[in-house]
Amino acid sequence: MSDSRTKFYLDKQDAKWKGVCSGIADYTGIEVMWVRIAMILLTLAGGFPWTLIAYWLIAWMAEPKPLNLYQDRADQKFWQGVRANPTRSTAEVRAKFRDLDRRLADIELHYTSRNSSLAKEIDSLR
Repeated sequence: MSDSRTKFYLDKQDAKWKGVCSGIADYTGIEVMWVRIAMILLTLAGGFPWTLIAYWLIAWMAEPKPLNLYQDRADQKFWQGVRANPTRSTAEVRAKFRDLDRRLADIELHYTSRNSSLAKEIDSLR
């Protein structure tokens, strides 16, 4: 895929207006409702012109999210985790691969060892 899954995109599919808040929610993994509430509270708490200027700049500069950016919900959660903490995500992937390698080694050991009952079963199938 030529588009990076760690890049910020406007999420037009879940947009109420321009897709900035839903894009922030997708990027961070925070529920979109909380991002919208934070945006409103920040605007009302004294950031009036600046929050709207920032909103329009983001809407103008960011690209829309590609339709099939994630394969499924688990893929989306994985990439949100990568954006939040790349080091932790890398460690988690390495741990999963180590676990898979260990399990495959156990299976290989079981099938290549001198298992007489397994050998009898194989011979009985011939």
